[in-house]
Amino acid sequence: MGNAILIIDDTKSVRQQILDTLHGTDLFSDYFEAGNGLEGLKILINKKVDIVLCDVEMPGMDGFKFLAMVSARKELQDIPILLLTSHDVMETKVKALEQGASDYLTKPFSPEELLARVKVHLKIKTLQDNLKEKNQLLQKLAQTDPLTELHNRRHMMATLEAEFDRSSRVGSPFALLMVDLDHFKQVNDTYGHQLGDKVLQSTAWEIKAALRQYDSAARFGGEEFALLLPETSLKGANLVAERLRQSILDIEFTGPLSKLRISVSIGVAVMPHEKISTITDLIRLADDALYSAKHNGRNRVESVPPA
Repeated sequence: MGNAILIIDDTKSVRQQILDTLHGTDLFSDYFEAGNGLEGLKILINKKVDIVLCDVEMPGMDGFKFLAMVSARKELQDIPILLLTSHDVMETKVKALEQGASDYLTKPFSPEELLARVKVHLKIKTLQDNLKEKNQLLQKLAQTDPLTELHNRRHMMATLEAEFDRSSRVGSPFALLMVDLDHFKQVNDTYGHQLGDKVLQSTAWEIKAALRQYDSAARFGGEEFALLLPETSLKGANLVAERLRQSILDIEFTGPLSKLRISVSIGVAVMPHEKISTITDLIRLADDALYSAKHNGRNRVESVPPA
């Protein structure tokens, strides 16, 4: 899909002059027009636009008011805006740049200058978009376990800290589930680490399926996973844990793993609790419950009883 441009000017002949200049290029596939700033803002909010040409002097919402409205909306702040002004006054140009314009053109402008400036700012925007995309990818990689595509331990600890602070401040409950694959060493020893990785991935898929939109899950280490359930009581956490335990037990593998059946042990701890004053306390109690599940036969859910 190509680029899109929005042209805002109360004079139709000026808009047509810009369109005639740009139609001879392959820079844009979509052209939007508006006769004033308010109409232009509505288009900008509802359409994908890559660059804006906006007149300064218009009835109703002028170019400076338009700049202010765009600057107030975070999702629009990276769109380059070139102001068109008929006043070749330094104060006007400085004001435009200070209020967020990327550039300005003085009327009457030559088609060659218009085209050159548009190309420059499109190129800058493309570079910025690529950089933003790469930064988002790097951030995702820094937060994600590459095998399971769940969050990694570091990200989970940061999420836990934020939820712990929120719960301590407002008194709302949340649950931590520690999930561990039973006898996973035997899986690796019998089938090899490559197929063992497939087992971990299948477990992760079931964990993702068990999550609500605002829940979080991470590969906490090896074959151990952690689930954070905000606004969840002990009863609710136990229900989630039991459903997850059963769904993992029901996994059917194919190929070399077709005869394998796996199970998990799950430990549950819920805030607030009189024995929990730090995140370390919370993790320790959830781990203690997990160890109890292991000790009591595996393939089961154990939880820390209320205080």
